Amino acid sequence: MRPTPHRRAVATGALVAVTAVLAVGAQTGAATAKSEQATAGRKVVAKADPGALPAKLTPSQRAELMREANATKAQTARTLGLGAKEQLVVKDVVKDANGTSHTRYERTYEGLPVLGGDLVVDATKGGAVKTVAKATKARMAVATTTPGLAASAAEKAAVKAANAQGSKATKADLAPRKVIWAASGTPVLAYETVVGGLQEDGTPNQLHVITDAKTGKKLFEYQGIKTGTGNTQYSGKVTIGTTQSGSSYTLDDGTRGGHKTYNLNHGSSGTGSLYTNSTDVWGNGSNSDPATAGADAHYGAQLTWDYYKNVHGRSGIRGDGQGAYSRVHYGNSYVNAFWDDSCFCMTYGDGSGNAKPLTAIDVAAHEMTHGVTSATANLTYSGESGGLNEATSDIMATAVKWWAGNPSDSGDYMIGKKIDINGNGTPLRYLDKPSKDGRSKDAWYSGLGGIDVHYSSGPANHWFYLASEGSGPKDINGVHYDSPTADGLPVTGIGRDNAAKIWYKALSERMQSNTDYAGARDATLWAAGELFGVGSETYNNAANAWAAISVGSRVSSGVTVTSPGDQTSIVNTAVQLQVKATSSTAGSLAYSASGLPAGLSISSSTGLISGTPTATGTSSVTVTAKDSGGKTGTASFKWTVNTTGGGSVFENTTPVAIPDAGPAVTSPIVVTRSGNGSSALKVDVNITHTYRGDLRIDLLAPDGKSWRLKDSDSWDSAADVKETYTVDTSGSSATGTWKLQVQDVYAGDSGTLNSWKLSF
Repeated sequence: MRPTPHRRAVATGALVAVTAVLAVGAQTGAATAKSEQATAGRKVVAKADPGALPAKLTPSQRAELMREANATKAQTARTLGLGAKEQLVVKDVVKDANGTSHTRYERTYEGLPVLGGDLVVDATKGGAVKTVAKATKARMAVATTTPGLAASAAEKAAVKAANAQGSKATKADLAPRKVIWAASGTPVLAYETVVGGLQEDGTPNQLHVITDAKTGKKLFEYQGIKTGTGNTQYSGKVTIGTTQSGSSYTLDDGTRGGHKTYNLNHGSSGTGSLYTNSTDVWGNGSNSDPATAGADAHYGAQLTWDYYKNVHGRSGIRGDGQGAYSRVHYGNSYVNAFWDDSCFCMTYGDGSGNAKPLTAIDVAAHEMTHGVTSATANLTYSGESGGLNEATSDIMATAVKWWAGNPSDSGDYMIGKKIDINGNGTPLRYLDKPSKDGRSKDAWYSGLGGIDVHYSSGPANHWFYLASEGSGPKDINGVHYDSPTADGLPVTGIGRDNAAKIWYKALSERMQSNTDYAGARDATLWAAGELFGVGSETYNNAANAWAAISVGSRVSSGVTVTSPGDQTSIVNTAVQLQVKATSSTAGSLAYSASGLPAGLSISSSTGLISGTPTATGTSSVTVTAKDSGGKTGTASFKWTVNTTGGGSVFENTTPVAIPDAGPAVTSPIVVTRSGNGSSALKVDVNITHTYRGDLRIDLLAPDGKSWRLKDSDSWDSAADVKETYTVDTSGSSATGTWKLQVQDVYAGDSGTLNSWKLSF
């Protein structure tokens, strides 16, 4: 079997994570999702299911689901076909209103945590397994769990790596632990070492270093520190949850899991002191009173708790009803805020000159959402998954601020505008056009995973804005926006609440630790299909918002006719051309065409253009497809008919299934063109496949000569092959049967050869 590449690490078990809101301190292309819901011909439209929304579970109800999952995890492992040395560890259970459950598991192998082994099992109300989403398809097996490298050697290398990032630590926080590293293909025995200290800007350091336990080679590293009545500084006078004990009050919210807020008083460790006051009034609205920052942080945590519970049915960060805690006045002039899994807490600096604490509503919601992400998909804080981790916090923080409706800090599509960290009235990040901050990206490109996660979050943030509001200029809540699209086509918004519900369902029920942008599209479209129906207006516009950031293709709401491109053929030589169209309305399509060359006609039921052109010249052709609801779509192209010796195009649009790790399949094209082949023959190939690296593609001439168009590549995990290859076939006769030969050479995925075309 080929190795399944997952370039991002997966934190499991006792791994800690801290997440901050700020950043410290090419080849292009379109990301392609693994599955396309819109296919050639009639599109199936599923009905919306309100029951697909997460149920509002009490902590005790969730605990019972966890107990049930633990009681049956051995049986589940057998059902999934896991090996005898593997065991499942229940991490979380989400239940939908219709009874469907989504259980998130981590894995162990011979008792060792498997990093990159997480999976989500969807089951019916009756308990039958529906689908399984895995972070890796690789079989768990290592030759031995006895390391050939001493743990001390792994620790020494990890400390050196941490020192290079500013830490002054001389030893690891915890002794290196043995793990199975499965996030980069073939599972191997490894050490995971976590080194602490402080980074160069004063942010706590938790560098995770993965070292091969046999060779000592560093396999991966990632930063666990993930960096975004009260009289508040940013939200005005608000009501906050406190506790009275005797004659004094504390910032201890007993109605929200006991969430507490502490004053570090410029310290950098411990909890400091719990805010206590003789009256239930906190702060004076300015930074002159240390309690003001405490009130802001406490209020932001309160809003975030209420939003997740009231909108998504989630009781607390982990869903267990337990409150986190907040620490304010961290360090001295510390311009950041962060979430730390190890303390289950949020920490806020006071900004430059200790003048502007980073305690605004959206910053608080951003940090708490890192905790939600850790408790659900646990998106690894590196590469594309790290960007999606950051974007999740920005997206949900935006949703919280709009939901809160606070007149002093009203809803917008900007993160951190209130804290004005740059001192010029600008926010930290813009969702409508992320590149306005000077570093974030508006759209996906192949090198996106190589930049800082705070900037690779840009495309996903942009998706949320486009999905919520649509593209183009508009004024919303007193702010002017003008959001562009990568493909230059407009996007129609589905509404902020719908976009947030889709993202949360995808995060909590579908995404895994190594989800990338293509996987995020898959997960959100799955969620949109569950909530609103596949092929619905909401589903299609959510898909189009992804296409607008260069992830996946457009899906039409109505009828779309795919242009076949300009055509060239030979007079008195028979031709065939299949026109494809899709509709969001169930039923058959009716085709018509105008401007066809003399001698050609189109089938009204299939869209196949055929016949023998009888005159030379160039025609402007328009093909129209009409669905059962009366909606129409068109495509226009030119068709040139030449004399013998001119260019010609031949195509086969009959789908051919490509079996998983099976024999080669072929698709024929009969060429009636005289003379030899072209010195620059164009071979257009359209294949859908969930792992294109499996595929080997060859062109076979009538005389038996062959050309390798594409070789297999076990590390090419992208989906689909939609390419044009240029081949010198001038040494072979053009007349006869040409074949495209495709073989899937690795196990684990399959696909379909949709069509291919020869242009001489």
